[in-house]
Amino acid sequence: MNSKKSRREGDETPTKHKGPGRPEGASVVREEILDAAEQMFANLGYAGTTLREVATHAKVTQALISYYFGSKFGLFEEVFLRRGQVISQQRIENLEAMCAAGKPNVRGIVRAFLLPTLTLRNTPQGRAFLRLQARLHTEPPEISYKLRTDAYGGSTRRYVEVLRKALPKLGELDAYWRVTLMIGTYLYAFSDTHRMEEMTPKGLYDPEDTEALIDQVTRFVVGGFEAK
Repeated sequence: MNSKKSRREGDETPTKHKGPGRPEGASVVREEILDAAEQMFANLGYAGTTLREVATHAKVTQALISYYFGSKFGLFEEVFLRRGQVISQQRIENLEAMCAAGKPNVRGIVRAFLLPTLTLRNTPQGRAFLRLQARLHTEPPEISYKLRTDAYGGSTRRYVEVLRKALPKLGELDAYWRVTLMIGTYLYAFSDTHRMEEMTPKGLYDPEDTEALIDQVTRFVVGGFEAK
């Protein structure tokens, strides 16, 4: 057994989680497994990804993946929640900071919701998560429902509450509908579907213009929220 294999198979110890971010003392190898799995789940979906393929991509044994995560669903769950819970926490922090500064307007609320996810477009790994997040809505309910609720349920309800204060005439059901439609809009717009490159004349659209992207999505969503 060479030294590299020994480090990956025998030297790691279970890590203790500390909050929604990375676990305290997490090994580099464990993060490499999560990064490899994130890419594969994003590209192939849950059913299309095997632990064997993740192990090959991460250059570890399948036994090591099972040691850390227990099962394919355990790995999928950790991949999704390691970023999803951070996004949710950042959304809450953005919103509460706005509320503390005064009554937030609809545009500010929408941007506060979108910005934590938008920043993921800055890295290839973040873009993989955006594709994974969009794919989650097509995964079977037994996989997707609990993960979405665990990651985003609390923050989404808080946004509904604040939006209804900003728009007093907006009914509760309408508020939930429009937040759901906002989520669908940003998932499509942020997840590299390349539809705009296909539709627009060459040179008209810049896929790397992040500010233009969030401005377009924000104006569209705000218009929907404020519609009678």
